[in-house]
Amino acid sequence: MKIVILDGYTENPGDLSWDGFAALGDLTVYDRTSPEEIVGRIGDAEAVITNKTPLNRATLQQCHSIRYIGVLATGYNVVDIAAAKERGIPVTNIPTYGTNAVAQYTFALLLEICHRAAHHSEAVHQGRWEHSPDFCFWDYPLIELAGKTMGFIGFGRIGQTAAKIARAFGLKVLAYDETQTENGAALAQYVSLDDLLTQSHIISLHCPLLASTKGIINEHTIAKMQDGVIIINTSRGPLIEEADLAKALNDGKVYAAAVDVVSTEPIQKDNPLLSAKNCIITPHIAWAPKESRQRLMDIAAANMEAFIDGNPTNVVNP
Repeated sequence: MKIVILDGYTENPGDLSWDGFAALGDLTVYDRTSPEEIVGRIGDAEAVITNKTPLNRATLQQCHSIRYIGVLATGYNVVDIAAAKERGIPVTNIPTYGTNAVAQYTFALLLEICHRAAHHSEAVHQGRWEHSPDFCFWDYPLIELAGKTMGFIGFGRIGQTAAKIARAFGLKVLAYDETQTENGAALAQYVSLDDLLTQSHIISLHCPLLASTKGIINEHTIAKMQDGVIIINTSRGPLIEEADLAKALNDGKVYAAAVDVVSTEPIQKDNPLLSAKNCIITPHIAWAPKESRQRLMDIAAANMEAFIDGNPTNVVNP
């Protein structure tokens, strides 16, 4: 089987091995593929692996050899799955590889807001401590989490794992999710979205991007929040109306925000969050510890092996 990986660099910048795929066929790996290169690079490949390189209907119509598409991510909106299904091409994704990594990163962002450790370290290296008239100094309010309330919008695997961390910090945990589970109820109090918005000191997004969740953080939902709320987004950028959040940050309604995802990635220079007060933005790296990427690699290779064996798994267009 001829296999082509269209954009392997972010998954494997050189610290992992593609041997799991190489064992399954004749493998070609490209770090990145521009839109005009997609059809030519697929050529007569039977298996196409993509992360963010789009495979739309027009591309699939031009590439007649494709029998299998694997997505190196949980989200699979880069593939026209309906067009693939019409052609009888299964599309698989990686559903669970980054749970611990993203939950951990949620708190990396939150703790940075609470303590600004990087800022204060830089200040020390700049000489500000040695010239301080006092034995200590700080430039931002320092925030203790114990006793506060953290609300999770979306309470699947990642939200529940982050909730365990929240409880260890002494936070009260609320959750809003259209699907409620016994495991979730053991970790949080399920409430309505309005109750979560009004009661939470910290709101963390962990829901998929759906018609019902697109723009769920907007001027109307922000207005219901407590003054000085903290908002964290490690899920999907379009969950937030960014202009509305920027205004709320600049007005002080929202004390701080930390986002690892934005509406268009890479970020565009006119994104309003870039100039908003007290907004931490990181370049979509919550998923990216080596351990997490190794799990992704292992699952992706196992998905393809299962297809070859006639028992495809993690198929998103059955």
